[in-house]
Amino acid sequence: MITKKLKKSYKFAFRSALLITITLTISLSILLLYQKQLEDNWYILLILMLLVFAISFGIIQVRVEKYIYGRIKKIYDDVSLLESSTFAAQPVTTDMKTLTEEIEKFAQDKRIEIDTLKIREEYRKDFLGNISHELKTPLFTVQGYILTLLDGAMEDKAVRKKYLQRAQKGIERLIYIIRDLDLITKLEVGDLNLDLTDFDIIELIQGVFDLMEMKAAKKSITLAFDMNYEAPIYVRADKDKIQQVLSNLIVNSLKYGHKGGTTEVSVENLIRNKVIVRITDNGEGIPEEHIPRIFERFYRVDKSGSRKEGGSGLGLSIVKHIIEAHGEKIYVESVLDVGSEFSFTLEKVRPQTN
Repeated sequence: MITKKLKKSYKFAFRSALLITITLTISLSILLLYQKQLEDNWYILLILMLLVFAISFGIIQVRVEKYIYGRIKKIYDDVSLLESSTFAAQPVTTDMKTLTEEIEKFAQDKRIEIDTLKIREEYRKDFLGNISHELKTPLFTVQGYILTLLDGAMEDKAVRKKYLQRAQKGIERLIYIIRDLDLITKLEVGDLNLDLTDFDIIELIQGVFDLMEMKAAKKSITLAFDMNYEAPIYVRADKDKIQQVLSNLIVNSLKYGHKGGTTEVSVENLIRNKVIVRITDNGEGIPEEHIPRIFERFYRVDKSGSRKEGGSGLGLSIVKHIIEAHGEKIYVESVLDVGSEFSFTLEKVRPQTN
């Protein structure tokens, strides 16, 4: 019962001191018994036993603490893996099992840190490579057209106008990329204030359909609701940002949709105060191995085809950040050559009354 009440960190010192005390007590008892003085000096023997135990416990505890932690901390400091305060913040233990567990936990934590750093380094390399490519392509395009004009093509009015228009498109693409990078950076650091209002999500979706009508017509893709929504459905969110989410997702479905296909939007009650908005297409679909990375900056499933459609490569990443800034969730399901469904939740509010 006594050992259970003691801290586990003092078990080694307690057991060692107890062993020394018992050994010394038995030895002295035999000696006094041999000299027939045990009955007269039993209280002295008891006091001596308590003193020996206390002194032994103190000496062993202090020495083992210094021996184990002094050397282990020196090893950690030498290899620069551990700040000197890490172990100091923990209660010192002389229990070898506890110490082993602490060291194993430390090693596991460091392995996780190293793996995380490796992943971040790979992400950094991918990000720098992607942003370099995304910026380099329109820059070289603009440079090529300007150099051609300077080499003499400027004299031809028709050629001059055509090349200047193409250079303008390259500059617009650069502006588009930089604007989206600025937006996503603000979203990540929480520097973008949301203007939360109550609005009819059905009306907003219809407005996005109207804006995308010409783009959809180029590929003969039909934009439609899954049913006829007669009553408005009010949600609380930043209307402009949710419009951007819808626009990005519908543009994405048009990029990868088949000619003559359909992009369908539905709004369903999820729980009492939540709705889920689904954007479904019957396009190319996304290979399963790409789905976990689909919301990364500049990540493209089709490394070449999607660039013909323009865009900054940040559309889905912006969508994810906007939805998460609202404290909501976004989901994606896709089957290759069947189609994809992106869905996100929003806070539902009661219909407005005049």
